[in-house]
Amino acid sequence: MAHLNEVPFVKGHGTANDFVIIPDVDGRLDLTAEQVRWVCDRHRGIGANGVLRVVRTEHVPEFADFAAVAEYFMDYRNADGSLAEMCGNGARVFVRYLDATGLVTDNDVTIATRGGLRTTTINSDRSVTIDMGNASPPRARALPHVSVGDRTWPATGVLVPNPHAVVFVDDLADAGDLLTPPDVAPHDVFPDGVNVEFVVDRGPEHVAMRVHERGVGETLSCGTGACAVAWAARRRSADVTGETTWRVDVPGGTLHVTETASGSMLLTGPAELVARGTVLLPG
Repeated sequence: MAHLNEVPFVKGHGTANDFVIIPDVDGRLDLTAEQVRWVCDRHRGIGANGVLRVVRTEHVPEFADFAAVAEYFMDYRNADGSLAEMCGNGARVFVRYLDATGLVTDNDVTIATRGGLRTTTINSDRSVTIDMGNASPPRARALPHVSVGDRTWPATGVLVPNPHAVVFVDDLADAGDLLTPPDVAPHDVFPDGVNVEFVVDRGPEHVAMRVHERGVGETLSCGTGACAVAWAARRRSADVTGETTWRVDVPGGTLHVTETASGSMLLTGPAELVARGTVLLPG
């Protein structure tokens, strides 16, 4: 029988993008990709789109210099065990956990992530706003395009800092079943893989989207994806200037993305904690 490690966990979600939160504030847990895949398995484990390990930044050598500004580091892993730069929905759930457990006491909290420092605000309605920083196009000069079956669309590449390919379509059903990743070419535009968003217009500064997340598959929401979509949607409207806020409907709910005059993307949405317990990690 394999040795089992019992660790506490909390389950949470942001607009139905769900996560298993594993507290490891002293940085003692060597969480493996295999364990992450097992935890996220909806039949053999707990089930989630990803894992959020909560660790004090001082215990993460490559980010220890951030410790004076951000006490906690969000160690985010995709469901396939791979590392990700950032997760907007996950960051809101992460901050909700810090607040609910008393690890932070202020409404304004700075956290460290692989995508850099992120400032967050816990709002009066208990929603959470994350400053996702500035979005930008990828460095590759080639313009990407996305294919599903025999249909191909031009795409807008956006880094938030996760890579995204945003496609505007006539109907969200055009994305197909999203059981397999849409083909994005040229392949060297996103050498580390890419999230793909399919978007339809709903009205002025209002869009809806479906997303295929790299390392996960189709999810009910994607925070960095919503920011990428708002960024791309704004740049389709030449007459939009100054600060703007976009409503982005996802299958799991609604997010709001404000692009400030300085270019920062502010992501606002709910964050819920729904269960807690212990889990026996294999290994």
